[in-house]
Amino acid sequence: MTTRTRPFVRPCRPEDRDAVYDVCVRTADAGGDARGTYRDPDLMGDLFAGPYLWLEPESAFVLDDGERAVGYAVGTADTAAFAEAFRRTWLPRVAGRYPRAQTPRTPDDHMIELLYTPERMVLPELADHPAHLHIDILPGHQRSGHGTELMGELLAALHRAGAERVHLGMLTANTGARRFYDRLGFRELAVRDPGPLTYLGRPTGALPHHGDHRGGGAA
Repeated sequence: MTTRTRPFVRPCRPEDRDAVYDVCVRTADAGGDARGTYRDPDLMGDLFAGPYLWLEPESAFVLDDGERAVGYAVGTADTAAFAEAFRRTWLPRVAGRYPRAQTPRTPDDHMIELLYTPERMVLPELADHPAHLHIDILPGHQRSGHGTELMGELLAALHRAGAERVHLGMLTANTGARRFYDRLGFRELAVRDPGPLTYLGRPTGALPHHGDHRGGGAA
C-alpha cells in the first residue's frame, strides 16, 4: 500500500516554473480558473508569478504534494526596487510575446497594460508597508492549513530581508481570500483609487496559529 505524502512547503526551484504558472492561471479569476480567458496561457504567470521567481527567488516558496507544486507564495521586501527591476530586467524578457495596444479594449489588452506599467505597484499610501506578496493554492489543497504554512515562510523571509511590514492587493470580489487574510491579521489599508482591488497589510512578524487559504487570485 502506497502512503500518500502530505503536502509540504519548501523553497521554490527553477524546475517549478511550469507548475507555478499553472497554479497562477487556475486561480486568476477571483480565485477561479482563468484558463481560456487570455490568448496566451502564460500571460498571468508572466505578470504575477514569473518576475518574482526571476528577480526574488529567495522569497519564493511552493506547496509540494510529492509530485509537483500545487501552491506558491512569492514576494519582495522592497516594492519600489522590485518595480524598477521589473522594468529593467523582466519586461525585456517577455515583452516580445505581448504587443501593447494603443487603446486597451480586451481582457488581454488590460492585463498586458499592467505588464508595461510596473510603476503601478508603487503607491504613496503604502510607503510604510514596503514589501508585498502574492499567494495562490489550487482549490483541492485549500482549507488544510497549507496557506498559513506558505504565508509563514514568506513573511519570515521578508522579515529577514529587512521589511517590517507587507501589503497585498486582492480582487475585492474574492471574498474567500479576504476571510483568509483577515484571520492572519491583515487589515485594510486606505488607498485613494483602488479600482477593483482591496489593499491589506500587516507586520512581517509571526502569524496567529489558525486560519487557512480559502481563495486564490493573481491580484
